[in-house]
Amino acid sequence: MSFLLVQADSFERHSGLLDEMFRLRARVFHEQLQWDVTVEDMKEIDRYDRMNPAYLLWTNEDRSVLYGSARLMPTTGPTLLYDVFAETFPDGATLSAPGIWEATRLCIDEARIAEDHPDLAPNKALCRMFLASCEVALAHGIDTIVGNLDPLVLRIYRQHGAAIDEVGRSDAFGRRPVCCGVFAVTETVCGTMRDRLRLDAPLYRGTEPGRARQRPRLVAGTNWRVKALRGKAAS
Repeated sequence: MSFLLVQADSFERHSGLLDEMFRLRARVFHEQLQWDVTVEDMKEIDRYDRMNPAYLLWTNEDRSVLYGSARLMPTTGPTLLYDVFAETFPDGATLSAPGIWEATRLCIDEARIAEDHPDLAPNKALCRMFLASCEVALAHGIDTIVGNLDPLVLRIYRQHGAAIDEVGRSDAFGRRPVCCGVFAVTETVCGTMRDRLRLDAPLYRGTEPGRARQRPRLVAGTNWRVKALRGKAAS
């Protein structure tokens, strides 16, 4: 298994994997979860995909099979959190800062994972995808991930060692509540998740072979958490 961070300068190089990612998102978010998302040519693509985000792809070692993906964006620009899900967090909370990434569209291909890795349960596979996202953030100086998720998924992450503040939730987006989760990204948290998942080493190995290390276009900054929690208390 391999985790690959794909940014704008390598979109063309990994266009096949990205196309498969958009197809996976259509199957998961449109067909399975029945979210109100736009699907064209069997691909789920929204306006944030046109803003050159970073994508974390979970593949096999030769990168011919996609097992999961996540989209990572800086919160200093447009985000789903503020543009669509603002009702899920308190008015006084500050969830935008250079040191925060928004993680969205995180999903896994349960059928393909079951076929290639039958001993890996779906919940643990989902947590591997999230852990790898945290490891990417940690590797690039980001201290916090924020995102909207189902309460069940939030509970699964917590059971596997993630440090999460639920700063709000709303029932306005469908059949189930949508939570706003704020995830601390630290060596300790990542280590705890690896222990719970029985992993001996980090999932994300960094720069792809033959390419010089490059900081993602998502700039690290100071920790936001004090401001966010003060906002929560003031609401």
